[in-house]
Formats: sequence, structure tokens, C-alpha cells
Amino acid sequence: AFMVKEVAPNVHAWDEAGSYPLSLHEKAYAAGVYAPGYPAEYGGTPPEGGWDMFMDLVHMYEVSVNSSGGVSSSLFFAMSIALPPVLRRGSADLKRRVAPDVICGRVTMALAITEPWGGSDVANVRTTAVKDPSTGDYIVNGEKKFITSGMTAKYFTTCVRTDPTKTGMAGLSVLVIDANSPGITRTKIKTQGWWTGNTAYITFENVRVPGNHLVGTEGQGFRYIMENFNHERWAACVMCTAGMHRMIRESITYARNRRTFGKPLMDNQVIRQKIAMMAMKAEASFVMCEQLAYMMEHQTPANDIAPRIALAKVLSTQGLEFCAREASQILGGNSYAREGVGNRVERTYREVRVNAIGGGSEEIMLDFAIRASKL
Repeated sequence: AFMVKEVAPNVHAWDEAGSYPLSLHEKAYAAGVYAPGYPAEYGGTPPEGGWDMFMDLVHMYEVSVNSSGGVSSSLFFAMSIALPPVLRRGSADLKRRVAPDVICGRVTMALAITEPWGGSDVANVRTTAVKDPSTGDYIVNGEKKFITSGMTAKYFTTCVRTDPTKTGMAGLSVLVIDANSPGITRTKIKTQGWWTGNTAYITFENVRVPGNHLVGTEGQGFRYIMENFNHERWAACVMCTAGMHRMIRESITYARNRRTFGKPLMDNQVIRQKIAMMAMKAEASFVMCEQLAYMMEHQTPANDIAPRIALAKVLSTQGLEFCAREASQILGGNSYAREGVGNRVERTYREVRVNAIGGGSEEIMLDFAIRASKL
């Protein structure tokens, strides 16, 4: 109900403006839909009896199906990938200082991992954090790219190399960095989709970060990031599935109302077949999301779930791309215009690439799944 009333009517205008009102975070929190999956001690609003992965699935689906990728990713998804490492591995003091403001929507938080030369190669992080022995502070230098909510975030959950003598996954750590610290420059990246995502290019030049902003143990950053990826990729699957259903809804609505050659467009067998093919892919994706939710709820080992999530991500991203294309064919020229009845299809078509690439590209996901099977 919150998404239908407060978000859906405004998505198009926000997309065209390239941003959305940050007050929406606190408004969503006041409605009880912003942080139901977070601990009550830090301001979370879990339902009576607690939170589980099936509730997580429903929540992620509902905040996506009546929205756009840009709004839902900034409003809900960015926090869901930036805050968990802090809650899971951060000190009590760090959680107490950071989590309440983020969870209550007073400030936003972004995950800063990807670099201009890294992409899916997470272990290739070059941003350095060298400790100042006189103060215990870290001095951070480097660059991050494609950071969702990077322009508006108050905090960055940042992957850095604390041991420059080591390469690959060794020597990586995670720091919470105040985005307003001296030495940080943010530049908005104009993207193909997710226009309201406030995607940023971030430069760190001798940025001083207090030593107590270290998440967990120094040198264990790669492990913490990998712990985070399963839920991130699963959430992306749910978002894509919601997008598929949105494309089916738009197609059916249009095909019922549009008359061609003296009859409704829906009366054409080829149109019904297109919708059936879309529904088949959407249902398969949703079933995988539910299966993975069951496995995570019952604490199946992460190493067993990870390759399945990788396959599910490819299934859902390719399914969304298929549904966006078929919806575009059904709506015809209307789906090519950013205004009018086809604007939701046009926007979704622009957003398919970020899903197929972000969080691990389709190629990386497929290769990972096969390597994990040890054929």
C-alpha cells in the first residue's frame, strides 16, 4: 500500500529528474516498511514473532513491483548491502554510532567495492588504507566506481587494502567511511538505467578514517564481502522477478485495451503466446527465489547456496531482459517513448543491463557455478 500510494505515482517524474526526495526514507520508516528486517535495538521494526527469509522475499518483491529499479535500489537495496557487514562484524560501538541513523532513514549508506579496473574481480581492489602509527587512523587513497547511492550516502562501507604487500584476496579489510570527510570527491555518473540511483564515482585522497571504523578484523575483508554477496544476489533475483511480473501486467493491460484489425490485441494467438512465455520464465524465477529463501532460512551452508544463487541470478536477469523485450514488442512504438502508456516498459528496458552486470556478471556467475561443482 505504501509503494502504490507514495512511490508508484511519482516514479516517472523522479526518474526524469534523476533523483528522488531523500525524505522518502523517513516516510517509509514511519510507515513501518523501511526496516522490518533489522534489529529493534537499533531502530528496526520487525513484526511480532521475528523476521524470516520468506518475509524478506515478500518485502523485496513488494518494494520492487510497483517501483523502478533506480528508486527501489536506492531506497531499500543500497542499505541492505551496505549495513549488514557492519551489523554482522562491526564492534558494538560502531554499530551503536552508525546503525540507528541508517535504519531509521535519517541518513543513507552505500557499499563501495567496485573500482574502475576491478569490476567482478573483487580481489583486485587497489584502494589503500595505511595506518598512521601516531594516531591509529587509516589514511585512505583510491577510487571507487558505479557506487549506487554514492551521491547521497552519509557512510560508505568500503573495501580497502590494508596490507599493500599482499595481492588478491589477502590483505583486504572493510572500513566505514564518513562520506563527508575531507579528501572525498563524488561525481555523478550518467547511466543507461537506474537514473534515480545516484550512481557515483568516488575519489579518496588522503582521507583520514578513525581506527575504530574498522569492520571486524583487519585482513578479513574479502571474507566479509563474500558473506554479503549471497543475500545481495538473491535480492537482485527477487527484484528482477518483480520486474518480470510488472512487464506481464503492462502487456496484459495494453493488449486488452488495444484494438487492431477490429479486435483486441489479446485475441491474437501470437500475443497470448508471448505472455505465456513471459509467465513461464517469471514463475521459474520466483520458484527459485522461494527455494533459496527456504535454504537460507534453514541455514544451508553458504558454500552450498552460493552456486545456486549464481544460477538463479542469471535465470532472473535473462528472464527480465526477455520480458522487457516481449513487452516492448506488444506495446510497439508506445514502449519507445519515455512518456505515456509505455513509459514503464521503456524504463525497464533501459534497466536490464545493470542487473545482468551488477553484483557479478552473467558470465562470472555461470563460471562460478560450474567451478563450485568441481566437475
